[in-house]
Amino acid sequence: MFNIGDFAKHGRVSVRMLRHYDAIGLLRPAHVDPVSGYRFYEAGQLARLNRVIALKDLGFTLEQVQTILDEQVSVEELRGMLRLRRAQLEMAIAADATRLARVEARLHTIESEGDMPVDDVVVKRIPAVRVAELTGTAAGYGPEDIGPVVQPLYEELCRRLADAGVTRTGSNIAYYEDSPRGDETIVVHAGVTVAAEPGTGQGFEIVDLPAIDSAATIVHRGSMEKVMPTVQALARWIDTNGYRSAGYARELYLDVMGSPDTWVTELQEPVQPV
Repeated sequence: MFNIGDFAKHGRVSVRMLRHYDAIGLLRPAHVDPVSGYRFYEAGQLARLNRVIALKDLGFTLEQVQTILDEQVSVEELRGMLRLRRAQLEMAIAADATRLARVEARLHTIESEGDMPVDDVVVKRIPAVRVAELTGTAAGYGPEDIGPVVQPLYEELCRRLADAGVTRTGSNIAYYEDSPRGDETIVVHAGVTVAAEPGTGQGFEIVDLPAIDSAATIVHRGSMEKVMPTVQALARWIDTNGYRSAGYARELYLDVMGSPDTWVTELQEPVQPV
């Protein structure tokens, strides 16, 4: 047997914790000296202690832990419960990481207010262009919604173009539309400039994007996750210079090789004089 201090060392827990577990009936000592009141534990009780710590660290309350252990679930059942709980925690961590990324991106936008140069905004005509494309639906128009949709679309489109023997002739172009469902979702078009004949049937669609007679354009440098300062700088320029927006901006990916931090993208927003 081990005294409480030695048992705590072997279990990598505190003596105070063992006393608490004893008090609530979660892990009773194997023997208590009737004279001194000293607690003694057996090595076999480490198995129950391991289960208590694992379940507690996975977010179960001590009351839930006691119920689980008192029902004498099998090792396989316990393993299944732990795997399920682990998956839930991983999902929560991923969701928190996504929220943190959104907060950081918005903070970057706030810190960049007024600092983005707008001298490079150019109003010009965007010629018509033929693209092969795949479409998907994003939950919203924020970078955190668009990125997880458009990136897989491009990966799949490149694979299908290679399978079909269709060669790109220019840059990637992404463009957006309101959902026909009338809700806040966005239809995402991931396009690649090609010279093939319009149509479908090869696992993608080939369409002609119409010309934009007047587009306010600005070049964004870096990841599209950090595009908001550039987007809002363009919006301020449009408002200040007597124009109004006439639709979603196209994104012409001029250079997307290497790290996203080095990408170069031209935003092309249709505008009309006020």
